[in-house]
Order: sequence, then structure tokens, then C-alpha cells
Amino acid sequence: MGKLSGLAPQDVFYYFEEICGIPHGSGNTQKISDYLKKFAADRKLEYYQDAAGNMIIIKEASAGYEDHPPVMLQGHMDMVMVKKPDCAIDMAKDGLQLVVSGDRLMAEGTSLGGDNGVAVAYGLALIAGNYKHPRLELVITVDEEVGMNGARVLDVTPLKSKRLINLDSEEEGIFLAGCAGGARVDLSLGYVPVSVKGAFCSIAVKGLQGGHSGEEIHKERGNAICLLGRLLYRLQGEVKFSIEGLEGGVADNAIPTAAKAQLILTGSDKEKEVLTQICVNTEQEYKNELKDKDGAVWIEVRFDEEREAKVMEENLSLRTAMLLNALPYGVQAMSAAMPGLVETSLNPGLLCMSEESVQIGISVRSSLDSAKKALIGRLKSIGELAAAEVKVRGDYPGWAYQKESPLREKMAEIYRELYGREPKVQAIHAGVECGLLAYKIPGLDCVSIGPDMKNIHTTEEELSISSTERVWNYLLRVLEAL
Repeated sequence: MGKLSGLAPQDVFYYFEEICGIPHGSGNTQKISDYLKKFAADRKLEYYQDAAGNMIIIKEASAGYEDHPPVMLQGHMDMVMVKKPDCAIDMAKDGLQLVVSGDRLMAEGTSLGGDNGVAVAYGLALIAGNYKHPRLELVITVDEEVGMNGARVLDVTPLKSKRLINLDSEEEGIFLAGCAGGARVDLSLGYVPVSVKGAFCSIAVKGLQGGHSGEEIHKERGNAICLLGRLLYRLQGEVKFSIEGLEGGVADNAIPTAAKAQLILTGSDKEKEVLTQICVNTEQEYKNELKDKDGAVWIEVRFDEEREAKVMEENLSLRTAMLLNALPYGVQAMSAAMPGLVETSLNPGLLCMSEESVQIGISVRSSLDSAKKALIGRLKSIGELAAAEVKVRGDYPGWAYQKESPLREKMAEIYRELYGREPKVQAIHAGVECGLLAYKIPGLDCVSIGPDMKNIHTTEEELSISSTERVWNYLLRVLEAL
């Protein structure tokens, strides 16, 4: 028996546990795609698996619903892989260790992948069960978390539906009716390594909360990559150093919780004391600035014996520090049309260094296409001033709010019947695949819903068990009424 066998709805949590046993981080989805293919083939259902791994599974209407228009259910199979530093799980090979604590479902030491494993679990439970529904078209895409790459290449030819219920939301009672568009901007600063001799020093910014770079960007939490860049910039003129290594973040759409620089110090021994004091002072500044937002931030400094190493030469190291320091981060504009909604933002989420270049991955979001383009242009200018190569990829459209939506009106009617109150209709500053699907299927009527989740894309991610059941029962009523 599985760890979730006693939870309701039983079928939903059975499939959720099955999914959690299969590694399915972005870019590593072939096994879970093949699992979905076998699920469909074993039930002799119509299905389509494309070269990217996207899956479409079709179940014809139940008795009495043959003349009802079809409905599409949609989510994504990939998750953001985040784990604690002391966690021994290899998320590329191992399944998750699930933990039930009261109403909370979590994963020990890692992110849970409720975003968006719950959509897959809902879809499989519906198709495996005997419920009343129109023709169901279950669409499960790959690599949503890294730019909606699966939805971008999805062939929608097999789909007949003009109604879409997206299951990629994280708050019960919220009907999403619009979202931001976005893109990934990659900066690459090339260099030719040189050999230098000096004392080794590791500087790390740690202890930050992180979070989803769309849904939690307005909370103004610290960005470890930007804070590290600010610290390295402060060392200029005080300490002679060359950069041996840089790393930070786990995904461009996750606010980085930690970032580290490995330096070779080539000045006098007294500069170690100067560097240490700068780090102490900077740590206190960060704590003061972030005390009500992300006050657990701290800076770790570690020295080691002198050695010879291949590094980025000193002048280019300073230019790299200036580039990191210049990167904008966070909310750039708020929406005037919808109070409280972030309009435009960005998040430097990935930092790494190879033997040839420093790479920085940045997520850009905006509900206005012109503002998105302008922010991308700003990043291009910053990169080009630093002599960095700039590439833009994964550009996806936003999902514009539609005042008239028969699907949303019907779902709201059923919500009032079940809950005795009105649902909240909102747009969000995060990406869901409704925008791309609506672009490919003109006239597609979309609503996005989901159960309560917290701290997605972090090791503290949790899924509400009771909310999962309530949304399941609501979804069954909706399908019965469509």
C-alpha cells in the first residue's frame, strides 16, 4: 500500500503517488510521458504522443452525453526540481519521499510537484473512473516550467473542443481568466581562462525564501543572484580577485534562494580582513533591508590555502561583477486596469560558469506585449554594454481576459450552488498554457482552476488534501453539467 492510500479522493491520490514515483523535472519527462502512453494504451483509448513527449488522451462521452460539446482538460507533466542542500535524493533518477502532515501533503527535502502533478492525477482519475461527462480531451504537456515548450509545439489537430478547463492554478475558489506572457533571456559572457596563484575564497549568499517568480514576485523577497552581484561589485577597489566559479538558482522562474562565487585572491593577506568586513557589513545591510520580507538572509565566507587555478582574468571578473550588479529584478510596473496585479516583472533565476563563459538565465513577464519587448530590450542593452551575448527564447503570448465567457459563467453557477458564494475571477502575473492554446485554437473558451497549494517551486511546497478533494468534487459536478 502507498503512503497516500488512506486519502480521499482515493483514485486522485493513487495517481498522484504514482507520478511522484517517476522523476519528472523539466527536460526529464520521457518516463512520465511513456507512463501516460501506457495508461491510455492499456485502456484502449485514443491517444497521441508527439516527439516532444506531449500526451493527448481522449475518452468518448459517457452514456447520454454523446451530443454534448467536448471539453478539454489540461495541465503539464513537468515539475520544478528544488532540494535542500543536505537532501540525498537525486531528482533526475529518484522518486519523491512523500510526507502527510495533517491536511498538508509535502515531499521530504524537495519540492512536491503539486504544480502540476495534481492536474495529471485529476485527469487520469477521471478517465479511469466511471463518471458522467462529455467527450474528454486530456492534454498533458512537457516542459511548461521552462517556457511552455511543450504547448508551443503541440499539434492540436486531434482536438475538437472549444472549451478548456486548465488545472494549473494554486488557489481554490479563484477562477483565472487571464495571465501574463513571457520569455526567457539568456546572457552569456565569454572569456579565456588564465592561470593565477592566490588564496581561495568562497562567498555565498544563503537563507532566502525563494518562490515562484510570477506569483510571488510582488512580495519583494531577496534574489540571491542579484545580492551576490551587489556584494562582488562592492569588493571593487578594495580586494584584488579573479573569479573561478559562479553558481546560483535552480530555474529561471524560481526566485533563487542561494548563490555562490569562488574567487582567487591575488592581493595582500590584509585583504582577507577587508573582504570579511565587507561581507559582515553587507550581510547586516541585507538583513535590515529585507527584515520584513526575507530577513533570514546571511553571507558565508570561507578561505582556503593558496593555490594555482584557471580563472577569469581580473578586469573581466570586475566586468562580470558589474553586469550582475546592473541586472534589474522584481516588479517593474503594476496594472492600472486591475488593482493589485503585477503588470511587468523579471527574475534573474539561473547563474552558472563553465570553462568558457558565464551564463545568466532571466525570466521576463508582462501582460502587455509592448512592455515585455521593452524590458527585453533593456536586458539586451545591459548585456551588450558588458560585451555579453544575448539570446531570447521561449517567448509566449499572454492570455487576454474575455468579458464574455459561457464556460466561466456555467462554472460560476455551479460554484455558487456548491459553496454558497461567488468565485473570485482574477488574472495572474504567471504563465499558464491557456494563452498558447487559445492562440492555436481560435475561439477557445478558457478557465483555470486548482486546489490550494503553497510555496510552489520551493522545498516547502505543500498541497492541501481537503482542498484537493473539494476541487475534485466540484470538477465532477462541472463535467456533469457541461
